[in-house]
Amino acid sequence: MRLDRFLTNLPCYNRQHVRLLLAQRRVSVDGVAVSDPLHEVREFSRVVVDEQVLQPGRPARYLMLHKPAGCVSATRDPQHPTVLDLLPADLRDDLHIAGRLDYNTTGLLILTNDGQWSRRLTQPKTQVAKTYLVQTEDEIGAHYVDKFREGFYFAFEDLTTQPAQLDLLGPREARLAIVEGRYHQVKRMFGFFQNKVVGLHRQSMGAIELDPGLAPGQFRVLSDSEIACF
Repeated sequence: MRLDRFLTNLPCYNRQHVRLLLAQRRVSVDGVAVSDPLHEVREFSRVVVDEQVLQPGRPARYLMLHKPAGCVSATRDPQHPTVLDLLPADLRDDLHIAGRLDYNTTGLLILTNDGQWSRRLTQPKTQVAKTYLVQTEDEIGAHYVDKFREGFYFAFEDLTTQPAQLDLLGPREARLAIVEGRYHQVKRMFGFFQNKVVGLHRQSMGAIELDPGLAPGQFRVLSDSEIACF
């Protein structure tokens, strides 16, 4: 939100008062005096006027987790362990999952408390490709490639999937890049050919790739360059 709008939304300031505060550089955001009314204020920003704290701010957190099979992509579940259970207790507060994975699907999972950032990562309109390694019960035919590029009609949602890139790696293994995250989408795509998916592993989300040094269940903080991708 723009700084001037943030301030005028508070009951104690009107537009004229806000213009004066900014001109006199009496407003600081994250410890820096600001006079620009267009300066962006986020939910993590600390905003202070004349030593009065208007928004305390809080640290943004961005984590990469190597999700193992056998846990659910949820913040809590009464029956199964969750991916949050893999994190230290002091890191779990306010985190949500940016792009869930099925119970037995493994690989890259992103957890954050920055909703605006995670929406850029996961919304279909942003066209961020998610790449998976897929293993199937039966052989994957060369004719699959054109069908994945063409799209699949999902009757339940009454939609056709966006073009996907399928690269064959072996008789029963392929790399798949999709820009959507429909319910059981990969399994339903291969189900069109009556070919069961027996292994599914997410390698990347856009420019963020699963760190090969992370064993299943391990995590690390995203680097500044990885965060800046979105």
